[in-house]
Amino acid sequence: MSRAIRIKSVSVGGNNPPRILGVLNISPESFFTDSFTPCSQVFRRAEEMRRAGADIIDLGARSTALNAPPLSASEEKERVVSALRDLEGCGLPISLDTCRAEVLTAALHYDISLVNDISGLSDEVYAKAVADSGLPAILMASDVLPGDPLNFAETNAALSFVLSRAEKYGIEDIILDPGIGKWTKERTSDADWELCRRFSELKSYNLPLLAAVSRKSFIGECLDKPPHERIFGSLAVFYHLMESGADLLRVHDVGAAADFVKIFTRLNGED
Repeated sequence: MSRAIRIKSVSVGGNNPPRILGVLNISPESFFTDSFTPCSQVFRRAEEMRRAGADIIDLGARSTALNAPPLSASEEKERVVSALRDLEGCGLPISLDTCRAEVLTAALHYDISLVNDISGLSDEVYAKAVADSGLPAILMASDVLPGDPLNFAETNAALSFVLSRAEKYGIEDIILDPGIGKWTKERTSDADWELCRRFSELKSYNLPLLAAVSRKSFIGECLDKPPHERIFGSLAVFYHLMESGADLLRVHDVGAAADFVKIFTRLNGED
């Protein structure tokens, strides 16, 4: 069993059922265009996710897809600040998906409760900003670039390296993300399937684990389907990862995932 991490009023890990981290995507460059929400509609979208069963909202303004056009820090900051202004009073803890210190610093003027860092604290300036924020952090397996490990062994080594960085900066409240997905050109879908199959081995870190597989390319390659047709494949992988110890599910499809979690917890003898 992992230790529990408190995200405002939500406890992740420990004896808790898997929690749902709903993707609030304000990047029109996203690989899954159907998930894009204009900044003017973020409060409505957050309310929809709350009603559908989200526990936390993950706000992201920059696409990390390999073919995504670059976005400056100032543009990312402008999108984030605009969204956070409108999200005040939304009723859910907000996670900020960024790896730029400038964006995080601006966001701290608003009510955010969690940092989602795909760079695994590889940037010293950003790592210090995360530490200074005092917020819990999702940290992804990364050496130099986000998601650069190419297999399970490299992912395990990267996670250990990320935790040593966190210790250096005094960051203790951590959710680990093994970084499933096509993060670099060198990465193959075989690496993603290996991570999924061996996901339970990552429980040895005694920290909550994030499952972030929603509509990703390795599922699309297996099914030969585009992102908007990958919901059932995504849910199948999520169910396996929950059985393997996933504590937090990062999802585009909140309602469907919430139903899966309810069924999963009932099958496992929980009310």
